[in-house]
Amino acid sequence: MKDLDNTKKIAVLIDAENAQHSVLGAVLSELSKHGHILVKKAYGDWSSNYLSNWKAPLNELAISPVQQFSYTSGKNSSDAAMIIDAMDLLYSDKFDAFALVTSDSDFTKLAARLRESEIYVFGVGEAKTPIAFRNACDDFIQTEVLRDVDQSSEEQQNISENSATAKTRQELCCDTRLLNLLRNSIREYADDDGWARLSVCGGLIKRQHPDFDPRTYGYSTLTKLIEATELFDVDKKPSGKTHLHVVYVKDLKG
Repeated sequence: MKDLDNTKKIAVLIDAENAQHSVLGAVLSELSKHGHILVKKAYGDWSSNYLSNWKAPLNELAISPVQQFSYTSGKNSSDAAMIIDAMDLLYSDKFDAFALVTSDSDFTKLAARLRESEIYVFGVGEAKTPIAFRNACDDFIQTEVLRDVDQSSEEQQNISENSATAKTRQELCCDTRLLNLLRNSIREYADDDGWARLSVCGGLIKRQHPDFDPRTYGYSTLTKLIEATELFDVDKKPSGKTHLHVVYVKDLKG
């Protein structure tokens, strides 16, 4: 798969019938961290009263609405239109990544098809999104962990750790799945002294479990999540001439 940086070109396709208009700003802000968004389209039957609240956010965020009338009552009419547009955009060969904003598992095959063409796929949806669609993406982002774009960077960075939703040390240590993910990734890349570069470990976890996100546990970064468990030794070393640090981690259990 292609690595992402700030030069990558992203197409954002929104299934309005299975997404929330209230999080659109936060979604676009999150995706902008990974590259340059060139296309923003939302699909639905805009004649329906169900989507009447979408007008303002679509206009404010410059998202192009794509009209698709419902041919049958109770059926999602926008799926086919969104899939066809996705394939047209794919064949234009202009994009490095696609973001599919939906909580509908019907887009699982589309995500898989895009990845087959070496396109990086973001899935964006609610926590209830079926696991099949999550795993079909390279990176699945839960909308519940996204913060309001009007908050300052410092507020967004600290809100999780200061909130009542942050998991306690005891809760984290009782989460066998989480501890296995962390320990297995560290073991995979540990040197002879047991130290592993955390960014590499995080990349492995994300490839194996696209829906993994420290924010779902109430912590803004993987480093803070690991520190909260108190089961790992963390060492931060300066990175060259920059003010950044390279984080290394070691399992205290050995």
